[in-house]
Amino acid sequence: MTDISLPALIQQMLLPGFYPHPVKEPIQLIQTHCSYVLLTGDFVYKLKKPVNFGFLNYSTLELRRNFCHEELRLNQRGAAELYLEVLAIAQTGEKYQLGGTGEPVEYALKMREFPDEGLFSTMFDAGTLTESHIEDLGRVVARYHAKTETNEYISSFGEVPQVRASIDQNYEQTVNYIGGPQTQQQFDETKQYTDRFFAERQQLFRDRITNHFIRECHGDLHTRNICTWKGEILLFDCIEFNEPFRFVDVMYDVAFTVMDLEARQRRDLANIFLNTYVEQTGDWEGLQLLPLYMSRQAYVRAKVNSFLLDDPGVPVEVKAESAKVAAAYYTQAWEYTQPSQGQLILMSGVSGSGKSTTAKYLAQKIGAVHLRSDAVRKHLAGIALCDRGGSDIYTPEMTEKTYTRLLDLGVLLASQGFKVILDAKYDRVQLRNEAISRAEAQQIPIKIIQCTAPVSVLQSRLDSRTGDIADATADLLASQLQNAEAIVANEKSYVKILDTTQPLAAQLDDVISQ
Repeated sequence: MTDISLPALIQQMLLPGFYPHPVKEPIQLIQTHCSYVLLTGDFVYKLKKPVNFGFLNYSTLELRRNFCHEELRLNQRGAAELYLEVLAIAQTGEKYQLGGTGEPVEYALKMREFPDEGLFSTMFDAGTLTESHIEDLGRVVARYHAKTETNEYISSFGEVPQVRASIDQNYEQTVNYIGGPQTQQQFDETKQYTDRFFAERQQLFRDRITNHFIRECHGDLHTRNICTWKGEILLFDCIEFNEPFRFVDVMYDVAFTVMDLEARQRRDLANIFLNTYVEQTGDWEGLQLLPLYMSRQAYVRAKVNSFLLDDPGVPVEVKAESAKVAAAYYTQAWEYTQPSQGQLILMSGVSGSGKSTTAKYLAQKIGAVHLRSDAVRKHLAGIALCDRGGSDIYTPEMTEKTYTRLLDLGVLLASQGFKVILDAKYDRVQLRNEAISRAEAQQIPIKIIQCTAPVSVLQSRLDSRTGDIADATADLLASQLQNAEAIVANEKSYVKILDTTQPLAAQLDDVISQ
């Protein structure tokens, strides 16, 4: 039985005979504030409601037609397999016809239906979302951003007045919730942080524009808009209705995913995603924007949940839950703006000693940026991470450039409150002392973790290494061991010796608990 409060078109679309293909009964209808979504089994049909919320305007037939086509176009980038076509709907008398030849009275976006179990949010809830999925997602998002469009017009949205407009609007729209899910202290301190960031970091925003990091992004990249389909990770349901919401810094997209995973209490998965993404892109400088954008994304979630408190049609129990969710997001948004103590951790040891395995484990435990010299070297050389480097990228000059870039990045990020792990051999006293000197000059705590293992274990690990970006092979081991310079007296207070043949947790407990 159809709901007579629904438009006549939607009532007819709930009937199996409306479609030129078999359907799975009953046809399901999902409504959002701006769409009707009909699930028919193999296909989904999405219609836009004739609404105007200011930031989203579907109020005329022409606007709905245009945004259906925009949604199709933009989602070809991340989920072409799901987005099929835009169909006109014609009307004869009281009967509507999908793909009819008469004058269109509405438009529908036709998509493939995929099982709900393929949604990352569903997989997360079911406990089937793995570290491997998250690493793959980091690579997928990196490739997605590499293909997105940018031009002078899109880049203009990276200018400070444009970036701060939506952030300032969030504050204006949530003043009434102070004393409810939001607190005065959190409101004041979160706003003070963003005001200060925009005032003090204008050069950073200019650099992002100059280096083409303002692109036509996804704009809504959280786990409910990511799925697996036939073994591929797809990014779907991007923002089509508002340019300022998708003409953004790539870090805006990244921050949405990181914030979402952290809101779900999985900071380890957020760390894996983030480190995989920035290693793929080489955009470590972009991390400077991350606290700003993570705070912004959490604040938007808080705001949307707060709005439900004013809706007279929302049941009391739903409002109570919304208030709780909003309060958690307000707190999360505030936490991202709080000062934190940066730290540098140098990994040290020959190839095969377990540096990267240890660094990855440690990064997840303490939320650190994991900077691998292998990735830095290949980005400097302009070659793909998966490609084997020739002798030209392992010259003394290139090695010096790599260590300089590694340390510059480490100091830059640690001075802004990030914990940073520099994952390289650090087998020379000079390299270690330079890092110690620069860290102390900036009053950044520094630690050196020297990884060790018996030679037979080193040899075995290098012989069996596959699928990693590191190029070192077992034939280099003897020369590395011979040339490695031992820890000297002035370094000893910074050094922790780690036996990587033994469990890491107990050995690193003091580092993790700091």
